[in-house]
Amino acid sequence: MFDTRHALLTVDEMSRSDRLTIERGRPGIVLMENAGRIVAETVAARFPRGPVSVLCGPGNNGGDGFIAARLLRDWGWSVSLFLMGERERLTGDAAEAAHRWAGPIHPLTADAAAGAAFVVDGIFGAGLSRDVNGVAGELIRRVNEAKLRVVAIDVPTGLDGDTGEVRGVAFEAKLTITFFRKKPGHVLFPGRALCGEIVVGEIGTADGVLDEIVPTIFENAPAVWGEAFPRLRVDGHKYSRGHAVVVSGGPSTTGAARLAARGALRAGSGLVTVASPPNAVAINAAQLTAIMLKPFAGADSLTKLLEDKRKNACLIGPGAGIGPSTRENVLAALLSGAAMVLDADALTSFEEIPRDLFVAIKGYFAGPTVLTPHEGEFRRIFPNISGGKLARARAAAAESGAIVVLKGPDTVIAAPEGRAIVNSNAGPELATAGSGDVLGGIILGLLAQGVPAFEAAAIGVWLHGEAGRHFGPGLISEDLPDMLPAVLRELARTLG
Repeated sequence: MFDTRHALLTVDEMSRSDRLTIERGRPGIVLMENAGRIVAETVAARFPRGPVSVLCGPGNNGGDGFIAARLLRDWGWSVSLFLMGERERLTGDAAEAAHRWAGPIHPLTADAAAGAAFVVDGIFGAGLSRDVNGVAGELIRRVNEAKLRVVAIDVPTGLDGDTGEVRGVAFEAKLTITFFRKKPGHVLFPGRALCGEIVVGEIGTADGVLDEIVPTIFENAPAVWGEAFPRLRVDGHKYSRGHAVVVSGGPSTTGAARLAARGALRAGSGLVTVASPPNAVAINAAQLTAIMLKPFAGADSLTKLLEDKRKNACLIGPGAGIGPSTRENVLAALLSGAAMVLDADALTSFEEIPRDLFVAIKGYFAGPTVLTPHEGEFRRIFPNISGGKLARARAAAAESGAIVVLKGPDTVIAAPEGRAIVNSNAGPELATAGSGDVLGGIILGLLAQGVPAFEAAAIGVWLHGEAGRHFGPGLISEDLPDMLPAVLRELARTLG
C-alpha cells in the first residue's frame, strides 16, 4: 500500500474514518470541537482582527462553524453568526455545538456578509448532493462579486468533494481548512482553484483507520512512489538501465519524437534510439548526438527492430501521423512485449476502432502499456465514458487494460484495478507545444529502467511538473529535459 500520508479520501471514506474513530471511544463532539478550534486558530493566526461573518449550515459543517465562532468571540473578535434553517432542527453533534454558542443566531440571508472583513464558510461540506441555489446561492454570488475573503471549512460551499466540480455555484475561497486528509475535490479542477490555500488539520482521528479503509486515491508525491524510483548503482552500466525506442514520424513532424527521446535519455534510460522512416533519417541525423538513429520502413521492419529484447520500451505517437500505418506500427510494437507508451497520433489512429487497440493491449504478448491522452484524444478513444475526471480515467483504465494518464493541470493517473493518483504540481508554464511529447519520453525512460508502469507514469508526471516549475515563465518544451538534472538531484536528496 502507498504512503497514506498522501491519501485522498472520498466523502464516504472520510465519513467512515469518523465513524471508526467514534466507535473506538472518541465522541463526535470532541472531533467537532477539535475541528472548530483548528479553524479559529488558523483564522486568528492568518487574518487581522476585524468583523467576521460565520455562515453555518444544518449539518456537521455548520457545527464546526458554531465552535469556531464561539472561540473567536471568546478571543475578542467581533463575530456575527448566521444559520441556514431552524436551530431547533439541528441534531446530534451539530445541535450540541449550537447549544455551546451563547450569542445571537441570525437567519442566513443573501446579505449575511455585509460589513464583514471576511467570511467563515460552514454552510455545506464536501458531501453536497444537490446544486446550491436560493438564498445560499445568491449569498455566494454576492460574496464572490465583492471579492470578499472566504475561509472555507472542509470545502467551499458548492464544491463536490469527490469530483472537484461545482454544484450550481461555489465560494471562491482564499483559504480552505480540511481535516485528517484531503479529498479528491481539493486537487481536481475547478475545485483546486476554488479552494485557495489548503490547510489540513489533525482532529484526533483514531490510529489505524486507514488500514481498514485501504484508500486507493493519492496525491502525487515522492513519498507515494519513492521505493519504485530507480536509483543509480555504482556497478550499473548503460545496458542495465534499459534501451528506449521512440518511433518518429515523417520529414515534417520529426521534432516531437526527438523531444520525447531527449526526455527519455534525461529520465535515465541507458540508451535511446529514434526509429525513423527512411525519408526522415537525414533530418533526424542532423539533430541527434547521444541519441541513436535506426531506419525502419513499416510494421514488419519495426517488429524486426524490437526483436532485440534489450530494446525494452517503446513510444509511438508524437508526430507519428494519423492512419493505418500508425495503427499497424502500434499493433506490431505491442506484440513485441516491450513496455509501451502510446500518445497523440497513436491514440487518434484508433478513433474508429478503439476496441482493436484494447484487445491488443490485453493480449498475451503485450507488455505493460501507458496511454497519455489529453481531453480531446480521450474523447476520441473513450467516447462512451463520461463523468468527473477521476471517474473517467479509472473507467478508461479498466476498459483498456492500460495505465491511463489523463493529462491537464490536474493530471490523473489510473490503473485498471482502480488505483489512482492525482497530480498537483503542474503549473501553467507547461501549456506549450511539445510539452506532452517530453512527458511521454520521461515515462518511457522510466519504463526502460524497469519501473512498473503505474509508478513510472506517476513519477514521470511529477518530474514533468517539477521541471516546468523550476524553469518558470518563458518555458518552451526544449527546456524541459534539461531541467531534469536539477529536479533529480533534489529528488535524490529527498528520498535519501
